[in-house]
Amino acid sequence: MSARSLDPLFAPRSVAVVGASSTEGKVGALPITYLRKHGFQGRIVPINPKADQVQGLPAFPSLRAVGEPVDLVVFAIPEAALDAALDDAIAAGARAAIVFSAGFAEVGAAGEAGQRRLTERARGAGLRVIGPNCLGVMNLRNGLFGTFTPVASFVKPPVGHVGLVSQSGAFGAYAYVLAARRGLGLSLWASTGNEADVEIADVIEWMVDDPATSVIMAYVEGCRDGDRMRQALAAAHAARKPVVVVKVGRTALGAQAARSHTASLAGDDAAYDAMFRQYGVYRARDVEDFFNVAHGASIAGLPRNDRVALFTLSGGVGAFMADEAAQAGLDAAEMPADDQRAITGLVPFAAPRNPIDITGQVTNDRTLVDRAARIILESSADYGAWIGFMAAGGASPAFWGWFEPYVTAWRRDFPDRLMVISTLFRPEAREGLTALGCLTYDEPADAVRTVAALSQLRAAQARPVPPPLSALPAPTLRLAPGALDEPASLALLAAHGVPTVPHRVVRSAAEAAAAAEPGGPFAVKVVSADILHKTDVGGVRLGVHGGEAAAAAFEAVTGAARRAQPQARIDGAMLAPMVGGGVECILGVRNDPTFGPVLMFGLGGAFVEVLRDVSFALAPLSRVEAERMVRSVRAFPLLDGARGRPRCDLSAVVDALLALSALALAARDTLDGIDVNPFVVFPPGGGPGGASAVALDAVVLGRASD
Repeated sequence: MSARSLDPLFAPRSVAVVGASSTEGKVGALPITYLRKHGFQGRIVPINPKADQVQGLPAFPSLRAVGEPVDLVVFAIPEAALDAALDDAIAAGARAAIVFSAGFAEVGAAGEAGQRRLTERARGAGLRVIGPNCLGVMNLRNGLFGTFTPVASFVKPPVGHVGLVSQSGAFGAYAYVLAARRGLGLSLWASTGNEADVEIADVIEWMVDDPATSVIMAYVEGCRDGDRMRQALAAAHAARKPVVVVKVGRTALGAQAARSHTASLAGDDAAYDAMFRQYGVYRARDVEDFFNVAHGASIAGLPRNDRVALFTLSGGVGAFMADEAAQAGLDAAEMPADDQRAITGLVPFAAPRNPIDITGQVTNDRTLVDRAARIILESSADYGAWIGFMAAGGASPAFWGWFEPYVTAWRRDFPDRLMVISTLFRPEAREGLTALGCLTYDEPADAVRTVAALSQLRAAQARPVPPPLSALPAPTLRLAPGALDEPASLALLAAHGVPTVPHRVVRSAAEAAAAAEPGGPFAVKVVSADILHKTDVGGVRLGVHGGEAAAAAFEAVTGAARRAQPQARIDGAMLAPMVGGGVECILGVRNDPTFGPVLMFGLGGAFVEVLRDVSFALAPLSRVEAERMVRSVRAFPLLDGARGRPRCDLSAVVDALLALSALALAARDTLDGIDVNPFVVFPPGGGPGGASAVALDAVVLGRASD
């Protein structure tokens, strides 16, 4: 359904409360109390078969008795009464519903079955439902308070342009209070609960279409429909609306961990992390970061570049901010020589490079703040952001009186600069700066980190995002359930453009001897689809020279495999030339049940699970994203010529990742995962046969189709 189908939920003209009550504090009383208190302009319709009036409003025994359709129905009744009430709502032509009732999927199998029935009946009638087991919806712009959370009785954030959606009601209420305390202006607040119908992605997409919402905050525990989430985030990216999320649950899925390196590393959280990055979403480290970044984006917008000027009255704090900026990826570019001379012309003992420290001399001459700031803001260094540390000055009652004219003029003369002030603020100074579009932080590190996050959001908006899987051609390749053996896996990879080592399968010791004459060294490995980790069972011999040694190696690897796993099918052995030099990498795919194929790249070969130096991305993979994957691992300098090493052919790695992405998409309905390990990368043309990269081992895992 389109985002517009949620208009009756978030912007209704009339609201009915089933289970309405006049008893103060009851779940059925609170929505009516809040709607009246916060000025909802539409019709409020209490539904209570035992009362003629509720809180002074005419009450009706049922929704059908109202005599006309109601846009939004709030169900404040026990789960046992919901079936009949839902029938009543459908018959009365209601268009949306909020279900507070608990006792559904969160309580077990019986509850899950009840929730499925609720979903099927509502969808069949075209009734959009948020919940069950949710705290409801608040639209601060139209006075809709369809909720029973007690926090709405004692606190209300200012009306603003930030939409907040949470899958957790408890966190949503907590965030609502934090928004009020921070002065964060909200447009919409929603708690999605069990998501029988309306999912967090639906709410995000509605906010994207909502002209009153410019920044989206989301608390995410998970999602069932990864494609739907990708569509919503792609819409936010296209609309250039920043999305800031807190995602809980960083533990990896363990069900497939024993089957492949990729599965043990590319767990549930890795897929979410990859999706957020590719769709330009900022993933907050914690709740403080969550609010800092959303508040910053809503008040000041995004910087036009990642270059930052650090202005300070303290050399020590300036160095501290410079360290934070470097760690966060900001460019604290040095001031041009002419500007440095202009700064020292004001204060001869100033430090003018960046950080720009004009020292405590401002105590004697406050105009130094304005004159130095203007030199920086007018500089050819073109700083997109200016962070000013005013030490403890903000605690003075006189601070805002002399500082306000300066910052007002700066905002007038430099409206395209992101301006951030750090000091110990009095309320009037913080409120005044916020009104001028400046960000304020007591802690200078928070100032730097927030600017870095906003810079990341700006850069992400310039990158293309991958299409959802539903927009791609249907899969063209079907894999049988289970593992392909190594030769078959390498053949499949080679057929789809991943370079592989030359090899030959032999079925007997005599064939091994013939294949190995003359020459070597060879790797001799047992061939069995039932044995994925051949080294663990003694199924590999390396450095084999000549026919006699090859025959002996054949007998050794096949015999060891039979002894270790008597039930395994042994299909011979594979001979491949030993490959020396280069840098060992791993390429992989895990077919995530929610998001589809997740690509992995890392360094470390056999030790990848120890080093865990890996990066991830969702398919389909762009060349830009593949290059990012390669460059983002900590050991990237090993590929790029560190300490005099020859520089490897990075384009060969990128090409292999793109080929692997295409293969994974072609087989996505029946693919479980792919491991290519080791994948050895050389200087251009420096590998076997003039190759720049080559897969030495691989396993492809198929799964049953849905």
